[in-house]
Amino acid sequence: MALTGKVAAVTGAAMGIGRAMTELLLQHGAKVALLDVNETAAKSLMEVLAKQFGPERVLFVRCDVESEEQFRDSLQKTVDTFGGIDIMCNNAGILNEALLEKTVSINLVAVIRGTYLATELMRKLNGDRGGVIINTASITGIFPLMSIPIYTSTKHGVIGFTRSTAAAFAALGYGIRVNALCPTFVQTELFSDIPSRLGQFSKLDEHNQQLLAQLGLLSVSETVEPILELITDITKNGEAICVSPKGKKYATFPTLMELLT
Repeated sequence: MALTGKVAAVTGAAMGIGRAMTELLLQHGAKVALLDVNETAAKSLMEVLAKQFGPERVLFVRCDVESEEQFRDSLQKTVDTFGGIDIMCNNAGILNEALLEKTVSINLVAVIRGTYLATELMRKLNGDRGGVIINTASITGIFPLMSIPIYTSTKHGVIGFTRSTAAAFAALGYGIRVNALCPTFVQTELFSDIPSRLGQFSKLDEHNQQLLAQLGLLSVSETVEPILELITDITKNGEAICVSPKGKKYATFPTLMELLT
């Protein structure tokens, strides 16, 4: 899939990884709808992007991903403005171990919601053009991090959901691929002041610092670069690509029979 002229919707697009995704997609010729609850940051970014890429290629829609109505309306506005959706990036996320329900709601439920709502507008069975969905997971979705068990569980869920829907959509002939991005530590607002976000596990931040010293810190541009491969390579479906300062590597998972024998 070449990106020129394609339409992407990105949640959590105003800052961090979402902003980097938006800029990368625009640089490669896509039109992008920025879906975010942060109007101030989004409108500021829109001014920059409109000057750089043209106002006809960017759209901002205020969207709280915890609201099914807002999410549905924002995707419909994307279709009404740009004529369809080819790429859905479920990227919005939080890290706060003191906010159990909200963390699960944004990090996992909203990914499921965004996937299903986008699928209604993308699948070939509806006469639409198919496409690809990118879910922002984390290395913690594969390797559990003891200081953030709630966050870790949501990212495990994202990877499981990604792999399951990828297989289901292929079997049903939807024409939609689903892949996951799994970065290590990334220099974003989410990463700032980590101890205050750990709740009862704040004393375990030393373990995070040890891992950070071993793994290093990703820039947002390094983090999002692999999505180009996940989007454009039509053989990539149900993949979880792990990204670190040392490079990228696709995660491998045992088959059911390998687990049971």
